Amino acid sequence: MLALDAPPESRESLFQSPAFMEELGVQESLVLDLFVKHAFRAGNCTLSSLAETLKLPIELVEQIFRNLKSQQLIEVKGMRGDDFAFVLSPAGKNLAAERMQISRYCGPVPVSLSHYQAVVKKQAVRVKVNRERLAYAYSDLIVPPDLIERLGPALVLQSSMFLYGPSGTGKSSLAERLLRIFNDAVAVPYAIEVDGAIISMFDPAVHRPADAPLGHCDPRWAWCARPCIVVGGELVASMLELQRDAETGAYVAPLHVKANNGIFVIDDFGRQLLAPRDLLNRWIVPLDRRVDFLAMSSGSKFAVPFEVFVVFSTNLNPTELADEAFLRRIPNKILVDAVSPGVFDQIVQRTISSRGWQSDAGAAQYLREVCQKRGGDLRPCYPRDFFRIIESISAFNEKEPRLTVEDVDRAAELYFGKLTV
Repeated sequence: MLALDAPPESRESLFQSPAFMEELGVQESLVLDLFVKHAFRAGNCTLSSLAETLKLPIELVEQIFRNLKSQQLIEVKGMRGDDFAFVLSPAGKNLAAERMQISRYCGPVPVSLSHYQAVVKKQAVRVKVNRERLAYAYSDLIVPPDLIERLGPALVLQSSMFLYGPSGTGKSSLAERLLRIFNDAVAVPYAIEVDGAIISMFDPAVHRPADAPLGHCDPRWAWCARPCIVVGGELVASMLELQRDAETGAYVAPLHVKANNGIFVIDDFGRQLLAPRDLLNRWIVPLDRRVDFLAMSSGSKFAVPFEVFVVFSTNLNPTELADEAFLRRIPNKILVDAVSPGVFDQIVQRTISSRGWQSDAGAAQYLREVCQKRGGDLRPCYPRDFFRIIESISAFNEKEPRLTVEDVDRAAELYFGKLTV
């Protein structure tokens, strides 16, 4: 499903199956190169196998096949059912070897940059966010009502946000579950073409397959759930730029481009090798104008949409990380703080139920009191962390895990450290 207000006819036209070469939107020579390179690598191949590899309708692959056969670049070896079995002729092999010297990319046929830009704009998030949808997104968490009241309007605005507050208050869990408010699919191209260069876009580690809507049959597009990419301390500047594959000569799209039409979470912001101000300066224009500019190794630059919901999760105050000019471009700054005793008790009871544990009388209340005394406040991570420690204590002692006062004390000593006189 595309943007909820996109007219059906415009959606269909964007993904209409190409019947002729000129409908692909890329140069014919590029398509012919990919055809002969795939055939060269495969040795013996069929039209159906090439159609699957090139991500083209088999009728169009047959047109290319007949074109190359007329140029004596292909030799037909027979039939496999209704399908042609063929190999490249010596002239075809020479051509493929020459083209391999220029580019070793042998992936699907790309879509044009303009086609990609149009699709991403059409798929920009337009979803109704209300309490019911937000409650569904966080159904496995205990979220204080006042936090829901602040998250809701921020999601309606669909602008980037800071989630800040002490560590262990659930900022990462809140950010990662934001994707649940969407129940539609988006189209992601396997690759795009820019000035003759090919950029790989589809990443199976990021893009989870989804059913394609009826009438959307251009096989160069993969239908996926809206993507969600989470990065932490490993984020470096190169991840936000085009990377050229030395083996194939093709480029790989940066992380935030792979996340287009989805969510990009920067966890523990301020703890990266990449300095916060360097990242913020890199994105000050994209966040404001919804467009980013990427540079190829030749030095040429081109624009790509920046339709990404960026979430900065940090235990630092936003004012320590960015200046006023940048903070103005992120209008939602949501404090995720320690929870009240009532909410903490709810989290403990849910954790007990989810694990199927038994609990001694007063042990849950004692856990709260210990956490408040030793930790200084009540953070949502404490029940999960304590229960893991108690589980390991029980495993070591070869007994069934149970919430007891004694085990709470033992867990507290391991978690907060031994009290000294």
